[in-house]
This record gives sequence, structure tokens and C-alpha cells, in this order.
Amino acid sequence: MSELPPHDPEQPDPAEAFDEIVAAETDRDPDLAVIEAGSRTLRTLGGPPDADVPARPADPEVDQALREVEAELATRWGETKLEPSVRRIAALMDVLGEPQRTYPSIHITGTNGKTSTARMIEALLGAFDLRTGRYTSPHVQSVTERISLDGAPVSAERFIETYQDIKPYVDLVDTQQDYRLSFFEVLTGMAYAAFADAPVDVAVVEVGMGGSWDATNVIDADVAVVTPIDLDHTDRLGGTPGAIATEKAGIVKQGATVVLAQQPVDAAQVLLKKAVEVDATVAREGLEFGVLARQVAVGGQLLTLRGLGGEYPEVYLPLHGAHQAHNAAVALAAVEAFFGVGAQRAEPLNVDTVRKAFAAVASPGRLEVVRRSPTVVLDAAHNPAGARATAEAIGEAFQFSHLVGVVGASDDKDVRGLLEAFEPVFAEVVVTQNSSHRAMDADELAAVAVEVFGEDRVQVEPRLPDALEAAVTLAEEEGEFAGGGVLVTGSVITVGEARLLLGKG
Repeated sequence: MSELPPHDPEQPDPAEAFDEIVAAETDRDPDLAVIEAGSRTLRTLGGPPDADVPARPADPEVDQALREVEAELATRWGETKLEPSVRRIAALMDVLGEPQRTYPSIHITGTNGKTSTARMIEALLGAFDLRTGRYTSPHVQSVTERISLDGAPVSAERFIETYQDIKPYVDLVDTQQDYRLSFFEVLTGMAYAAFADAPVDVAVVEVGMGGSWDATNVIDADVAVVTPIDLDHTDRLGGTPGAIATEKAGIVKQGATVVLAQQPVDAAQVLLKKAVEVDATVAREGLEFGVLARQVAVGGQLLTLRGLGGEYPEVYLPLHGAHQAHNAAVALAAVEAFFGVGAQRAEPLNVDTVRKAFAAVASPGRLEVVRRSPTVVLDAAHNPAGARATAEAIGEAFQFSHLVGVVGASDDKDVRGLLEAFEPVFAEVVVTQNSSHRAMDADELAAVAVEVFGEDRVQVEPRLPDALEAAVTLAEEEGEFAGGGVLVTGSVITVGEARLLLGKG
């Protein structure tokens, strides 16, 4: 461990504080020691531009061209229809000349927190003067959000150009495969090609689903990040955290560094076993790094983070919730690992640069305030684990006396678990549906909501504009100074459509 500065006996000992976090946060099975005996652990010896989501292009010709690309992409398999292999995307990379191998990568998987963590990693890398490419999904409002350069979504013009550049190669691969490339596979090819063309110094890549057979997994990332694993996409990935971790562990490559957020024990066992098999170096939240302290601040929170290279105090993060603090710790450790902190170098990253980067982080649709009087907050929680984190965070950060929920969910999600997580914090809930073909019918969602909330607390408004208006009216009935608020949640699509309706983007 690195030398700590002289300790003031009047102040809390940071080493003791970290030991307390280890004891409080780490729920570990003794059998993990057997696995870890064969695994190296990473122990130290010692801001982007505006990240808001883009609006439709102002130029009618560009807007029409983008709509044509979107329409062509929509003819392909959607993101929920999969043939679990990387054969097609590997074939596309081959005919494109393997663009994904022209830059180093940080690869991110997990159940919740991937996009926010990716944005934080991107901000940190950018603050250290690296040119970044970021690929995330799904998008909130515009498909162009998925591919970012230097911290901002690519322009509509560049998105169109990239699609047109790779389209002949996509068509070629389509003719050679049993199935055409999917929507997500084509976008992944576009991202990797755009990053090579830029060129970027490093790519930050979020998986679409799983890991092993996800289309993004044609990269050999130097750093693999696993955010908290919980139950989601169980029909595709498995019914336990351990089974899901088996798929997600596929992004951990030979000799890489794997940065692990706190995990359920069975998931941790799988991930550590994979690290042993591929001789990966491991950094674990609660052991090698973590959140030492956090306090609510105006517009976010103030953190003290323990990184692989030491302590980073007084880090302001303009995002709400303990889960975002933990995402920040994971992002910091990932960037430290990328720069070799704890392996090739003992000193930490420059703390002022780290502070500057985190202070500039934005994550649209994640406890995002889009209106006041009454306050309307958007959050893309779409599974029970995400909903629990959001419910806890909104109680801490906003302290509403009367919170009205607007919920529109997808029909392939655990909507009962989602609603049960929000039941303690919603005074009433307005159930609705978004425009996606995957949206759960409002009446079906209402039937579940009545069982969870009781009939008197549920209102049904199938159209999202009507649901927003009804929720705002319910919140306003508490009076201007009574602390009424609205939380729109249940799906990224619901949040994106609400965001547009409320004048954002």
C-alpha cells in the first residue's frame, strides 16, 4: 500500500474508515478464498462537452435522410430478438478491416448502472486529454446518442455518413449469413468504424445484453467492468445472478484487468473463477477501492472515493443516489486501471483533474429534473433492482411529501417487482404506456398496480401526455409549497418520450 499522509489525531483515520466499509459492504462466502488463491488482485503500491441528448436535425434534408436510415435499421431484428453468437458481427468486422482493433477499449457489462458508469469513465478519460469514443444503449430520444465522440453524440450528418459508408459491407455480410445483421449489430459496426475513423485514443463500450455473445464482444478490452448484477432478461441470461454472471463474464479477456462492483456472492464466484482462468487482474469494490464517504449536496452529492492509487476527497458528483456514488467509484477504478495505477505506477491520478471530470458528468434520464412547480423527475429504472435504487435516492435527494408516479413499462419486464419497489414512495401512481411495440398495455399494467397499490391509489391514462397532465394535477393539489412531485419511470422509452413532451430536446 502507498504511504498515507501524517494522520491528525483529531480527525477520523481514513484507513479505519475504509476497513469499516469493507466490513459493512462485503458479504462474501468463505469458499471465495479458494478461488482468490489463484487470482491476482490489483492493489496499489502507493470534462466533456454538453452531454445532453440531441434534438431532431434542424435542416429538413438532414432530418429526412436520418429518418430514412432509421427506417432501414427498423427493418432488421430489434434488440430483443437475438441469435446468440458473434458470427455475423465478426464477419462484418473482417470485411471492414477489423476497425475495433485500432484502439484500446474499456468494456462494461452488468445489470444496472452501465450507461452512467460509461459516461463517468468517458468524462475522466477526456479530462486527461484523451480522445474518446463511447457506445451505449438504449437511447433516450435519438439513435445518434448511442455513438459519441469526445463526450458528445455524433451529429446526424456523421451518423448518416457512417451508415452509408458501411452499408455495402453490411449488405455483403447479409448475403453470406443465415440471418441478416440485426439492428444492434449494424449500430455496433457503425460505432467501431466511427471510432477508427475519428480516430479515438480509447473506446468506452457498453454491452447490449449479456456479454459472451453480445455484438460488442468482438473487442479485446484491456479493462473489463462489471456493474452490479441482478435479475433482468432472465429468459435470455438465466434465472439467478450466478447464471447471468456466466454470460457477462464473457467480456473478461486474457490478461485483462476486471473491475468488479459489489456483487451477489454467486455472481462474484463466477466472475472470480473466470478471472483465474484467463489470468486477469481483479479490483473489487469494498476491498481494492470504494466509497469512503458521501453527503447530499445541492444538485448532487459530495464524495470521498478510495481509488487504486489512494484517496480522492471532495469530489462533487451532480447525480443523485448512493448507486451513482458507487458507479463513480467503479468508473474511477476503471480509469486508474487503464492508466496502470496499482500495476505500473503507484501514484494516484491528479485529484483536481478527477474532480473537474466528475463535476461535469451528466446522465440524462437518470433522476433528471425537467420541470419545477411541481418538480418532475425522470428516471429510466426498468427492473426491480433499479427501482429500489431510485426509490431510495429520490427519498434522500428530494424529500417530497407527496410523490406521484407515472409508470409505463415494457411487457417483458418484472412489472410487479418494479411497482412493489416504488409502492412505499408513491402516494398515487398513474399507469400509462409508451409508443413502443414492446410497451405493456396500460390496462394490464393497471391490473397489477391495483394489486400492489390498491384501487384508490391507481389512475389509468393510456396516452402518455394525459398521464403526465394527470400526475401534475395530482401533485399540484397538495399546494405550491406542500412538496408535491412527479416521478416518470418504468422504461427508457417512456422517459425519452416524456422528456420530449416536457420540452427537453
